[in-house]
Amino acid sequence: MGNETDINTEKGIAIGVIGPEILVKRILRVLNAFPSFRPLARIYRKEEEAPALAEEIAGEAEVILVTGPMPYHRIREETSLNIALHHVPLTDTSFYRSLSRLKNALGPEKELRVSIDTLEGPMIAKSLKEINEFRVQTTIFNGASYPTQEALTAFHAQLYETGACDAALTAEGAVSDALTKLGIPNEWIIPTDQNITVALERALLSTETRQSKEAQIVVGLLNIDHFEKRIHTHTSEHEVQKFKLEIHRMLLDYVESLDGYLTHLGGDEYLFFTTRGIFERETGGYKTIPLGRHANQKFGLSLSIGIGFGRSANEAGTHARSALRKSKDAGGDTCFIVREDKTFIGPLAMADPLEIALSMTDAGLIKKAEDAGMTSVYLSRLMAHVARSGRVDYMVHELAAILDITVRSTHRLVLQWIDQGLLRIAGVEKVPKGRPRQIFRLAFLEDKVGN
Repeated sequence: MGNETDINTEKGIAIGVIGPEILVKRILRVLNAFPSFRPLARIYRKEEEAPALAEEIAGEAEVILVTGPMPYHRIREETSLNIALHHVPLTDTSFYRSLSRLKNALGPEKELRVSIDTLEGPMIAKSLKEINEFRVQTTIFNGASYPTQEALTAFHAQLYETGACDAALTAEGAVSDALTKLGIPNEWIIPTDQNITVALERALLSTETRQSKEAQIVVGLLNIDHFEKRIHTHTSEHEVQKFKLEIHRMLLDYVESLDGYLTHLGGDEYLFFTTRGIFERETGGYKTIPLGRHANQKFGLSLSIGIGFGRSANEAGTHARSALRKSKDAGGDTCFIVREDKTFIGPLAMADPLEIALSMTDAGLIKKAEDAGMTSVYLSRLMAHVARSGRVDYMVHELAAILDITVRSTHRLVLQWIDQGLLRIAGVEKVPKGRPRQIFRLAFLEDKVGN
């Protein structure tokens, strides 16, 4: 049985925290910034203990946060708890930190062949490209989706013993311990404080006055981006109608998964209703909209989605329209949520679930941005791009492209935003000919992305 480390006995939303000691203590430290939560912490020595610990606290906790995907999957598979369950995601910031520690230990300038588990290959390749790291060769574990610790240990050990890899990166602490005992250089990929903060924000959203909001009506407006252009690629009216029917069937299937109701408003716009509890669960606590990936893979389409919460159907519908405008202003292919108090959540990830999802709910920060001349349209576009790319550093011509304005106008806005503290100069890029180009950092979004 795991150790008990309950703290903060005052009233609050009871959140269970389950994992190895080092990660549980890290989460408890970050939890100090979340006074709404009352932690019920359980520490395990072996991952197999996680389901029993979850069942132990399920009667008191409103939500459970697990430190990683493996124990999370084990709890889901081995229990039937009727409680919100989340795990802390591993993003590129976690990967960067672990890789840096490994390189420093083995020699920063040395070419490195490394075996990696849990993280997805596309995210790793993208992360290495972002930092111009071409001296690292990776071998990714591609076995079972939820392998045993023994399988992961064997994967890394075999590559090391055959000389195919020099070291290992693993997301499992027990695997790291086993590799260390075998004398294999390795680093444990652990979540950053920002990863933990994002997970806690999602957990809070999934529990906030949950009993009263489970059955609340949610209104969604869905718009197919550049639909007319796609229609014109079909040569006959029969093909056009068949294409529309296939899209309608795809949307019906998605709304059915929400136990909702769909209606076509005409042209490229659809309206759907569901309930808040189901929507929270199907989006992973307002994190991703899998419909975006499906529409792109099946039809090459991108979608703009607006979700509205409200105290009445009318209010929710009005907020859904506002959220859809924000999604369109951001350039499409994204989703925003507008809540009862008119604050918004988003953009939600539409494709890769490993992308960073910003939760921009700080009304004071939004007001500061708008007071500095950063309109809602500009703010939405910058947020959407940061969420997709994970970047906060841009050159002026990149900002101009994102904002869809001239470079000259962008220069004027950049100076204004620097004066207001929204941007700062992060460095310069030297070019073969001409003056060095300044790199500008979106300081007001910096802490939303990572450490």
